[in-house]
Amino acid sequence: MGNKMESIIFTKTYPQPPVNRPEILRYMRCGDAGGEFDELLEACLSELLPRLSYKVCWRVSDISDDVVKTSSRVLSRALQGCDKLVLFAATIGLAPDRLIAKYGRLSPSKALCMQAIGAERIESLCDMFCEEIAADFAEKGYHARRRFSPGYGDLPLDIQKAIFQSLDCPRKIGLSLNDSLLMSPSKSVTALIGLSSESSCIQDEDGNSTSNHKNCAACNKADCLFREA
Repeated sequence: MGNKMESIIFTKTYPQPPVNRPEILRYMRCGDAGGEFDELLEACLSELLPRLSYKVCWRVSDISDDVVKTSSRVLSRALQGCDKLVLFAATIGLAPDRLIAKYGRLSPSKALCMQAIGAERIESLCDMFCEEIAADFAEKGYHARRRFSPGYGDLPLDIQKAIFQSLDCPRKIGLSLNDSLLMSPSKSVTALIGLSSESSCIQDEDGNSTSNHKNCAACNKADCLFREA
């Protein structure tokens, strides 16, 4: 490790992120809704939100430490020019799994709504964590790339084993991995974030930016999904 600080596994319980109702609707593929659906959504939010916990564990290492070894070309490009690597795992707990199972038998519409809320909640937690990491390391002169999870592109799912071992996920945040590489609780995410001392915008194989901090005005990739005006 580069130093003792970078060998530490950090843990944090976050406050509830703001609820993004349009995103929940997107996960449900409902578009604009109203009436009875709004009542269903609000009822599900009222039942689920108080039961959630927003936990993250992470560690920072020098990119040369090879904490996670893989031959992924997509990940190699995403981390091009990075000096440090952030590994993290996030979970919102078992409540969504329990309620989805319960309403899968009793009310499929509620089960679908719980599924969508859980998906939005874990993504919102990851966004909150990544924004905090980007801000913290910006003060140290680093630029954070977009998070990159196992299963994306050619990054294999079996890299989960190395991530779980590196972060001690079961003990740190109660997150486990079975032999089929499925996480429990299911509303959980593992990911990598590259930290670069340069602010250049690196593109993935689809031509989209891998960076959170971009000089979009100087970039000729006009149709980049992550382009900022």
